[in-house]
This record gives sequence, structure tokens and C-alpha cells, in this order.
Amino acid sequence: MTYIIVIGAGVIGCSVARALSRYQASIKVLERAYDVAEGSSKANSGIVHAGYDAVPGTQKARLNVMGAAMYPALCEELGVPYKKNGALVVAFSESDRGTLEKLLQQGLDNGVEGLEILEKDALRAMEPEISDQAVAALHVPTSGIVSPYEMTYALADHAAINGVEFALNTAVESVSYEDGIWHVRTDHGEETCRILVNCAGYDSGRLHEAMGGEPMEIVHRRGQYYILDHPDHMPFTHTMFQCPTKMGKGILVAPTVHENVLLGPTAEDIDDPLDTETTSDGLAEVIRVAALTWPKISVRTAVTNFSGVRAHATGGDFVVGAVGNGKHAYEAAGMESPGLSAAPAVGEVLSEQIASGEGLARKTEWKPMQKKSKPFNEMNAQERTEAVKEKPLHGNIICRCEVVTEQEIREAIRRPVGATTIDGVKRRTRAGMGRCQGGFCSPRVAEILAEELHVDMTEIRKGAPGSELLVGTIHEAMKGEA
Repeated sequence: MTYIIVIGAGVIGCSVARALSRYQASIKVLERAYDVAEGSSKANSGIVHAGYDAVPGTQKARLNVMGAAMYPALCEELGVPYKKNGALVVAFSESDRGTLEKLLQQGLDNGVEGLEILEKDALRAMEPEISDQAVAALHVPTSGIVSPYEMTYALADHAAINGVEFALNTAVESVSYEDGIWHVRTDHGEETCRILVNCAGYDSGRLHEAMGGEPMEIVHRRGQYYILDHPDHMPFTHTMFQCPTKMGKGILVAPTVHENVLLGPTAEDIDDPLDTETTSDGLAEVIRVAALTWPKISVRTAVTNFSGVRAHATGGDFVVGAVGNGKHAYEAAGMESPGLSAAPAVGEVLSEQIASGEGLARKTEWKPMQKKSKPFNEMNAQERTEAVKEKPLHGNIICRCEVVTEQEIREAIRRPVGATTIDGVKRRTRAGMGRCQGGFCSPRVAEILAEELHVDMTEIRKGAPGSELLVGTIHEAMKGEA
């Protein structure tokens, strides 16, 4: 029997698992998808919100501000790209000024530092490409940006280094409690544990009720995005928000940590939490609304579109803590935005509550994160020369668009929770993230995966099961065998 089972390997589940790995307990993470970070954690805006938008006194407000403050040191420790680029929440009419003032006061009440309202001239001096219609903006200097999936991978790796087991492709069908033991039925059989932790994203409401909680309604809210290629000139250095609505923080224009331009998201309530398609209407809405912020907008350099689905709890707040009245059950449910920002705090707070409530002892040794090498595409000429001398496979550039080497791809597969698919390699290394979207490098990435995983090329998938790229060889096809 496993002592602790965590359901869900998104950024919340991996943060909780990593924090729990400090304690003397066997821990297992169950994840329905083929990789960690395959839900909301791979498809969001990557914004570390400062905490001005959350209602004072809520768990959202407390955990957002606490988590955002943890990001700089945590990203440094885990080797995850992070930038404190600041944000601007822009009002395009005088009627929106009241919204800015409300957000300012909320931020002050939540303990967010450095907030100020900028008038039009100061705003244009800071961001010259802002629309002439902008009348004022809330300046949020402590807002940041991060790679959400890279953060999740790093949290998972560090948890695994400290003994956490990850069971991927394992969907939880039901849970029940009997004689002090949780029985977790999956599509691969039954697991048992003493302590159960629900971090299941869109499925967190169902499990919350099965674990003994009051009914919880989760709304599946889809957001669609554009990603633009690396521009010669970044139009904005800040994350550019428009005044928020009841559906969320609105459509933004923002730089990413890898110096692309991000546009989106929409906010569409849908029935199917796995429906991550993009639509012509949704993408047109992104352009139409984003153009209010950026009049010179052009999507001619778009390299891809994507969408993600976030789990909106109709109660409006995060649900973090014990559930089920003494059944050794805990949860982090309804973790929509700013869930990414709050994730480090959720991990610390929930793990400490579990350890205190269950009498867990700390380990005498907690292993540090493995030091991550500087990405080859960020090295100068001398650094690249030294890297190739030390590890000659750095001399083989596999992805020309993003300058990713064979050495980096092999290391991504060998990580503690390593890549097993082309998409897994892509998000760990950026091979296939560039303007050709893997058109050049995917065949070689597939070969490397087959070599490292010791499987046939026909078993290599783009992503989820069913996305195999090959069915056989040309010779087999000619013989009618494929």
C-alpha cells in the first residue's frame, strides 16, 4: 500500500508532491494523461499574477500573493525561466477608471507592492505602441512571466529525485474509504493508500464529492490563443491586460519567457473539459479584442494556435485543505487563474497541513534539484565551443528554428520524469516550437526517442495514445504488410 496518493500531475499536483517529498512517506502521483502538465498547466498564459485581482480575504488572494513571492527563488532553484517584466491593466474609457481604482485598492489590501495608476502620457512613455484610446492603466511592477509546463516538469523531476513515483496513463475512475484505507480504482486496477490528495483539475469537483465534500460545481472554461514568432522588435515589454470582466482577466498581449508574443485567451464555457480545439470564431475574437491594445497587430508571423480549459469553481474561490471530515483526505480544487501563480504556495501550505494532521516526520536529507545546463540557444560563441568539447552531441543541431541540440534532446528523455513523445521533447527543449513547427526536426526527434526508449519507431507518438506517426516501413508497405 502507498501511504499518500496524489491525483493529478499538473502544476498543482506536482507542487504538492514535491513539497510532500520532504517527509517520510511513500508517495505516488496518478495522472490520466501520458505526461505531466497535459491539462491546464501546458495551455495557459504563463503569467505570475501579483495578486491585485483576487478578492481580499479569500484563499485565492492569500495563496496568489504568497506564491508569486516564491517564484524568483524557486525558478532559480529549479532552473526554470522566469522574468519579472511587470504588467499594465489598461482602461480604454473613463468609465473603466473605477475598475482600475478598485483593483488598486484590492491589491493594496492583499499586500501587493508598487501598485500605481498611470495616466495616458506616462503610459505611452512606458509602452509607445499602446492604442491612442488608452486613458490610464494600473501599473503592476511585481507581475512576472514563466513557462508553465517547464515549471511543472521541474517540480515533477524534483519530486521524483526525492522518491515520488509517477503513474502516467492512469485514469482514476472512483474512490472509496473503508476501515481507514482509501481504495482508488483506476483503468489499470486498484490502488490503496492511507492519505488521498485531490489535485485533479477539471475532475476535482467529482472527486471532492466522492471524498465526502459538499457538492461542488466546476465549469469548464476554454481559452484560445495565438503564438507569434520571435519578433525583430517586441511590441510590449509588459504583460498588457485589459480591464477584467466576470469571465476572467480578458485578452492580453504579452511577451513570453522565450521571446514570442502571446495573444489571448478567449473565455468560453463548454461541456467537454477535453475539448481543446481552436475555432475560427474564437481566434477572430482574439485578434479583434487584442487590436484594442495593439492597433498595429498582425498575425502574419503566427507559428501556432492552441487552447486550454480551466476549471472554474462556481463558488469563486480556491478550495484548499482537508475534506471528508477526518478521512485523511485533502484537496486543491477549483484551481483556475491564478492557480499557476499560487502553485508554490499551495504546495507548501497543503503539505504542511497534511504533515501536521497526519504526524509525518521530515526526512533527514532532502536531495537538491539537479543543476540544469544553460540552453544551447542562449550560450555565446565561447560557451557553445566549451559545451561541444565537453559533450560532442551539442555539435548536432536537431531543431534549427530554436537551436536545440541532440544532447539536449537526449537529456530531456533521460530526466527523472522524462519525455516519451515528440510533444514531450518539444515542451522540455523547444525542439519543434519554432516557425516550422517540427517540420524539419520531428523525424530525427522520433529516431532519438526510439533509440533512448529502446522501442520500434512505429511506437513513437506525437502525444497521446493514437497519435503514432508511423505504421511500418516502405518495404513492408510495398509487400502489403504495413
